[in-house]
Amino acid sequence: MMHEFDHFLHYIKPLLPISTTLNPTGEIKENIRCILFDMYGTLFISGSGDISIAQRQAQQARYFKQLMDRYPLKKDPQTLLNEFFSAIDSEHDRLRKKGVDFPEVEIEKIWTKVLGIEELDAARAFAIEFEMIVNPVYPMPNLEKMLSACRQANMQMGIISNAQFFTPYLFYWFFDSAPENLGFNRDLIFYSYKTGHAKPSTAMFESAAEVLSHMDIPSYSVLYVGNDMLNDISPAQRTGFKTALFAGDARSLRLREDHPECQHLAPDIVVTDLVQLLKYIRTGRRTGIRKEKREKR
Repeated sequence: MMHEFDHFLHYIKPLLPISTTLNPTGEIKENIRCILFDMYGTLFISGSGDISIAQRQAQQARYFKQLMDRYPLKKDPQTLLNEFFSAIDSEHDRLRKKGVDFPEVEIEKIWTKVLGIEELDAARAFAIEFEMIVNPVYPMPNLEKMLSACRQANMQMGIISNAQFFTPYLFYWFFDSAPENLGFNRDLIFYSYKTGHAKPSTAMFESAAEVLSHMDIPSYSVLYVGNDMLNDISPAQRTGFKTALFAGDARSLRLREDHPECQHLAPDIVVTDLVQLLKYIRTGRRTGIRKEKREKR
């Protein structure tokens, strides 16, 4: 399946996760009927740790300059980077004043302003290439195996992730498929750039809970998997979901032990490999079959 930005695929290089000191722990007794996932640092290895563009990486202006040289820009790399981060901060401030607790920007609109161009497609191309330079990504080990098991078990799957317009492209680039064809329910995919609310806001989680309620799936039967105690585990638990802390890569594991919201927070389970979720996927399938047989009797 071809995609409009496939010509950036030369940036993709294999990445391996870096082991953490955590071990798989915990147990979930309830029948899990839906699994919702974070993207960066959970389903995909993130070179910078998450979707947030790390300024310390962006300071490596020599990489950025190679990108700038292909555009008619009269600014030096550091000036452009400073304007970029400043524009994001300004937009966040504007949205907070409107009552959005954790606002999200549309990154292509930020680049349109900073680059001084009107062509949205050009801004999108620049945004993708910049992101691939500062935040290389690659599928987590056993991701495809885990997704396949979910599909075979008819497990409902969804995504709640801080993201930008290019985030869904990862499924096309690595699996040559739309996320829906990999088993994700279209109605259970929530990206921050579309909702305007970023984690740790509960907005996307509450929207997912509402959709699931119409599917007769209660919140306690939903497992949310993420790598960040503040952005993932906290809002998921506040919504009533079961939680799995993904501790499979030291780059992106965020325990946030000094944050007030996380000091007394604990996930239901800790997993260090996505295949460890198969235990709950298979349990969900067997329980569902038994219930169906009882109803027929």
